[in-house]
Amino acid sequence: MFPTVSHFLSYLFGINLPLPFNTFGVFVALAFVAGYWAFTKELKRKEALGIIHPIKRRVTIGKPASALELITNGIFGFIIGYKILYAILNYKVFVDDQQGVLLSTKGNMLGGLILAAVFIYWAYKEKDTAKLPQPKEVDVVVHPYELMSNMVVWAAVWGFLGAKIFDNLEHWDTFIQDPLGGLFAFTGLTFYGGLICGGAAVLYIARKNGIKPLHMLDVGGPGMMLAYSVGRIGCHLAGDGDWGIVNLNPKPFTWLPDWLWAYTYPNNVAREGDPIAGCVGRYCNELANPVYPTPIYEVVLAFLIFLFLWNIRKYIKSPGMMFGIYLILAGVERFFIELIRVNSKYTVAGIPFSQAELISLLLFISGLALVIYSNKNREKLKSY
Repeated sequence: MFPTVSHFLSYLFGINLPLPFNTFGVFVALAFVAGYWAFTKELKRKEALGIIHPIKRRVTIGKPASALELITNGIFGFIIGYKILYAILNYKVFVDDQQGVLLSTKGNMLGGLILAAVFIYWAYKEKDTAKLPQPKEVDVVVHPYELMSNMVVWAAVWGFLGAKIFDNLEHWDTFIQDPLGGLFAFTGLTFYGGLICGGAAVLYIARKNGIKPLHMLDVGGPGMMLAYSVGRIGCHLAGDGDWGIVNLNPKPFTWLPDWLWAYTYPNNVAREGDPIAGCVGRYCNELANPVYPTPIYEVVLAFLIFLFLWNIRKYIKSPGMMFGIYLILAGVERFFIELIRVNSKYTVAGIPFSQAELISLLLFISGLALVIYSNKNREKLKSY
């Protein structure tokens, strides 16, 4: 396994280059890039078809930087400089424990002050260059795809919070033992929590900018599935604990690689399992028994679903239909993966189920209802 990018480079090229990048984090970033691409393509396509429209926004140009803008930029610059210079001067400590450094009060005051000054000057100079003798109001046209940068930021923030909240609810016993560790750890994220909270933030921004919810949901279906597929690559490569149950069964096909059937996740980032003899470092554990590598199964399934959605999107005319199909397929895929995945179980009326199984079932039912509603009201929704 490759808990960090350095482990990956060492495996591929045999070089030891200490880098402060977690493999899982890199693939989360790549998942956002993939989602950004798919969302942008769909927003442009729907605008070209006249389904969604650009909006006019009145802005004031030629004003000097306000005190609030200078202060905000200064604070932002200080935080970055405070951490960056400390990380550079204490590089080995930072590489070994990025989370501990970033979430602590450790930093370099000089670095913070220097970058605060740079950011303040930058904000001042940028506004000063465009300053007019008399500021004026103008109308600017904002295309839907130009909202994506703002949407990605909000989706990332609220998605991360939602993923952490749902994960800690799923692992409540562990959370109450170390609440701060559970909230601020970079591992332990629940996809559905991120989907619900991040999706709600995106819908809010879209609604504020004249994009109706059903159209925005349809835009998001393929992109979210693609992002999910990319993100699951990080889960598998890093070994973040999101794996399957113990699998001691013989391979059904001799040609099937062992790592696709049963895997022990050596050097996993979750640091679960038995110590590896002769291994030195933080990530020196390997599962005692091989498990189903469910993340890699989801990489394949999610990508196939994305390809299906991407190819049918041009033929679907009724708003809400695309997202309904996405919900059905996403719910089915995750429900069956849960049958061989490690998870926490709840029991209600004698029926055991996991959080993901419950949400998967709700997604399927919601998707089916949305498809029926969209199909039944096809004519009415044409003017939606």
